[in-house]
Amino acid sequence: MKKAIVVGASSGIGHQLAVLLAANNYKVGITGRRDQLLLNLQSTNPAHFIVSVFDATDVAGIPQYLNQLTKELGGLDLLVLSSGTGKINEVLDGRIEQDTNALNVAGFTEIADWAFKFFQEQAFGHFVGITSIAGLRGSGQAPAYFASKAYQISYLEGLRQKAKHTKLPIYITDIRPGFVDTAMAGGENLFWVAPVEKAAAQIYKAIEDKKNVAYVTRRWRLIGFLFWILPGFIHKRL
Repeated sequence: MKKAIVVGASSGIGHQLAVLLAANNYKVGITGRRDQLLLNLQSTNPAHFIVSVFDATDVAGIPQYLNQLTKELGGLDLLVLSSGTGKINEVLDGRIEQDTNALNVAGFTEIADWAFKFFQEQAFGHFVGITSIAGLRGSGQAPAYFASKAYQISYLEGLRQKAKHTKLPIYITDIRPGFVDTAMAGGENLFWVAPVEKAAAQIYKAIEDKKNVAYVTRRWRLIGFLFWILPGFIHKRL
């Protein structure tokens, strides 16, 4: 039985992906801040879920939590980082920006580095980061969120380069969702909103295929391309 950790499994994409991994014979360490939601998930399949409650912004404590959870799992093949936050912040409330950076940048970096070093030491492994199509361009509506996702995309690219240089079977996958029907998808007039079950199924397929980058749902690859080529003088008027 393969072993996986899903950071941010209490709700949304992380929750549904944990369910899917367990259904495909993974033993899954599920983490998050909301203990009751994790315990509820564990109760649906006790043989396949192990709970670890911690805050992904607790940078100093992350290595201890992950080491302990890996020990309880009996190893680790896959780590999925699905925890993230972001809010519309047109008034540039500093608390919102710093809360976003604390999780999406500082917490992300600590978890990503722990995973890479662990997999390098054991000579194999797979790290998956749930980023966002938002990371392709900046936004005046949510500056920190879009910028933090750009940071994650670039960081994963750097780790992928490092993995290649190790010549070990270490895989780094960047999952870039568009709109998914979760609490994170706030706002009006959203389009192409995918059910969380569909999004999780496509993410699982990308993991199994060891993709470098995957857009979820796949049609968002087109939007990603359009974002990429959009001239700056047009983008700043959006």
